Amino acid sequence: MMVPAGLSPGHIGTVCYVNARLFDPGQDLDVKGGIRVTNGIINSLGPKITAKSRPANEQIVDCKGRLLLPGLVDMRVFAGEPGFEYKETLATATESAAAGGVTTIITMPNTDPVIDDAALVDFVLRRARDTGIVRVAPMAALTKGLAGHEMTEFGLLREAGAVAVTDGIQSVANARVLRRAMAYARDFGLPIVQHVEDADLALNGVMNEGELSTRLGLPGIPSMAELIVLERDLRLVELTGANYHASQISSRAAVEATRTAKKNGLPVTCGVSINHLSLNENDIGSYRTFFKLSPPLRSEEDRKALVEGVEDGTIDVIVSGHDPENPDTKRLTFDEAAFGAIGLETLLAAAHGLHLNENIPMETLITAMTRTPARILGLEAGALTEGAPADFSLFDEKIAWAVEEWGLKSKSNNTPFEDRLMQGRVVRTVVAGQTAYELDAQ
Repeated sequence: MMVPAGLSPGHIGTVCYVNARLFDPGQDLDVKGGIRVTNGIINSLGPKITAKSRPANEQIVDCKGRLLLPGLVDMRVFAGEPGFEYKETLATATESAAAGGVTTIITMPNTDPVIDDAALVDFVLRRARDTGIVRVAPMAALTKGLAGHEMTEFGLLREAGAVAVTDGIQSVANARVLRRAMAYARDFGLPIVQHVEDADLALNGVMNEGELSTRLGLPGIPSMAELIVLERDLRLVELTGANYHASQISSRAAVEATRTAKKNGLPVTCGVSINHLSLNENDIGSYRTFFKLSPPLRSEEDRKALVEGVEDGTIDVIVSGHDPENPDTKRLTFDEAAFGAIGLETLLAAAHGLHLNENIPMETLITAMTRTPARILGLEAGALTEGAPADFSLFDEKIAWAVEEWGLKSKSNNTPFEDRLMQGRVVRTVVAGQTAYELDAQ
């Protein structure tokens, strides 16, 4: 398995985290106990790790009964660097990630220049090592310049450290190009990650097509734009046998198509953003641009279908869809505003809200944000096991807090959860044995 861009251990020696509820559904672990970290690696864990059992010279951290979770792996993060540092940098993106319990971010290639050659993959990894406080694993462009015509050099990108190939916020329209890409990606062990949306059907649309878009006088994007691309891609997967991941689905029809593909044995996975699980088109209200997303927020029926898809395992991964935009591109009329919302800092808290409000088991939610994305991308991450990197977070389910612009670490503040009251908060994040984030008031 690959290890994302590494960090030097922050504490040379041993630290014991005791009095925690160790929770890792991927390991069938839910027990009161502790975890011993030595030189950035999990040395041992379990109920026998207590304050009394530790040697006198070991540092101790009292977790006060909080959940100790594997570090989250977020498969869809726009970091802004290079080229869009005014929106976000790798430094600020990783600070946001740490505040949300995310210890590995998977970055998108939609930068300037586009991450479409090995040197640029190396640049991202070096910048992450120099300025980041969590692990970073880049995805590279599937086609040169994201133009959809000419494939990139998959082998060189893989060697440089790319964990998947994608054209980011657009799908590859040319079926011949995508078929060839799938065949090559299969040979190099690279997943194909696709944004499933027909650009022509979605052209000029700004929200879900339906009764609400008509009443608001806004051009709509039909859910069929998603289904058409997904159905075509599934047929190409059947033809090539490539590992394929639909990055964000948003409709009932897409859930059903994916469910059928899995039943037929195709090597297909898919993701959904926490926004689409928590919100629907009605949240747009009076043209609130922080709710302008791609894919768009759909109907409540679609949202419920997404929740069901997560519960029954049809949807494999939950992502933040972190896409920073500054006021110049967001605080405009709905038609003119850019798509996108930040989400790294609210991902885990919003998922906990789904557990409380929708009765989705925490085991299901945590697996979809840890073990499963790590498995899809072949990363050594998302697990609490002896010998694994010491990447984890402490989550206090009792803390209630309001999402406020001034309190966010991101360089941009376009959160759809603005002013929303959350139940549960990350109070500490540890990466490679080093405390990357600690809530001020514990």
